[in-house]
Amino acid sequence: MAHLRSRRRLALAVPVVLSLTASLGFLPGVASAAPLAESTAATAEGPNLSYVVNTKTDKRTIASVQKAIAKAGGKTVITYAKIGVIVVHSTDPAFGATIRAVRGVQSAGATRTSPLTPAGTTDLGAVDYLTDAEAAKVKAASADIPDAEPLEADQWDLRSIGADQAAKINPGSKKVTVAVIDTGVDDTHPDLAPNFSASQSANCNGGVADTSEGSWRPYTPQDYHGTHVAGEIAAARNGVGVAGVAPGVKVSSINVTDRSSGLFYAESVVCAFVFAADRGVEITNNSYYVDPWLYNCVDDPDQKAIVDAVNRAQKYATKKGTLHLASAGNSNHDLASDAILDATSPNDTTPVERTIDPSECFDVPTQLPGIVTVSATGVKNEKSYYSTYGDGVIDIAAPGGDARYQIPDTPSKNGRILSTMPNGAYGFLQGTSMASPHAAGVAALLKSTHPGANPGRLQRLLKAEADKHACPTSYDQNGDGTQDAVCEGSPRVNGFYGFGIVNALKAVTK
Repeated sequence: MAHLRSRRRLALAVPVVLSLTASLGFLPGVASAAPLAESTAATAEGPNLSYVVNTKTDKRTIASVQKAIAKAGGKTVITYAKIGVIVVHSTDPAFGATIRAVRGVQSAGATRTSPLTPAGTTDLGAVDYLTDAEAAKVKAASADIPDAEPLEADQWDLRSIGADQAAKINPGSKKVTVAVIDTGVDDTHPDLAPNFSASQSANCNGGVADTSEGSWRPYTPQDYHGTHVAGEIAAARNGVGVAGVAPGVKVSSINVTDRSSGLFYAESVVCAFVFAADRGVEITNNSYYVDPWLYNCVDDPDQKAIVDAVNRAQKYATKKGTLHLASAGNSNHDLASDAILDATSPNDTTPVERTIDPSECFDVPTQLPGIVTVSATGVKNEKSYYSTYGDGVIDIAAPGGDARYQIPDTPSKNGRILSTMPNGAYGFLQGTSMASPHAAGVAALLKSTHPGANPGRLQRLLKAEADKHACPTSYDQNGDGTQDAVCEGSPRVNGFYGFGIVNALKAVTK
């Protein structure tokens, strides 16, 4: 599986990108698919790559740019007129440079470094499936907990944020939907079927939404990430398996992974944000980064175009009332530092080691303005050893698990997060991928309690009601005398916890 979750917030250091998106107007109507255009010019042959071309949103400019795309040997896949993003395929190695010189084009670039095929996330380590013998032990312990689900004794994460108590007061409203933008969700799972919203689900691989029956499901059982995330948010309290943080809300699936590689490309994520907004989704969970760059540097035209396109899409969704939450990453990077070594990009061909400035190179979508960045904690409420952090970058923290240094006193004694898996199974995973859906579940409870709250107010409530945690006096987890990470900030807001660890009980009682 790719990177499903490994951001510095997109800052004033990049006015060039923000100025483009801030000036966008949004045209009425839905994204329109344009016919594939035939090239009118002889072009050099190279690998077939996907591009995003970002323009002004007036019809005249878009029409002019579409003609230029065809003339330059590009084939338009879809045009998102409302945000001025056109998805294009081209085999001409010079296409990017050619189209960037066209009047009306504000940025353009390839979304990948490897060719298109006929057809990353932020969990850490392989899944640990719950065996029948272990399940029997957990069920026996759960029987002693009033109103608990059969496997809830292993869900230390629910108890740590008061989600078990919150469910007795308000499990969440069926009018609230959290879209899981991920590897797909197995909606046939007995813990997910009661709360699944098929009408708000799709497959966005390639940039065009496919809403046919089951298109939103994982391609294989190994694409389990999205199903696990969905269970953490909204697994039903129905006497089966586990419970989610907000077991009464709806959950939908927008599959954005490439069928062959499992990677998350920009055009698919753009499609997902626009689709979620147009289908009335209140909250999205984003436990991934947009491939192939862990950090997108705005001095590179291709990477700048990725930042611009995805930012336009998430900003459009936010304006339509959708709150976005995203995982901070699993690299134990300080996103408030002066420099970070990135040895993983691009991850679809051969990575090249580079040192980046996190104030100019961004983890997308998690560092985009307005998106809630979530770090991970374990059962001791300490930062998980892998979790990325950064003063002024992290908004909030939530349980993501820590099987190395924070082991719970539960039947399985597993420091990771137990949740749903494809084909009716259950398993443990850890990562900031698991932290973000806990926060998304709390946000869904807030939206249920305050139905009129817009994304800005929901984010303020999420921070205000979080449990404050000061920086630790020491973060030498393995006892070797070296600090494994340095927390900066105040007791109220700091680089490890942001404004604090989310609190589900406060979300339904304040």
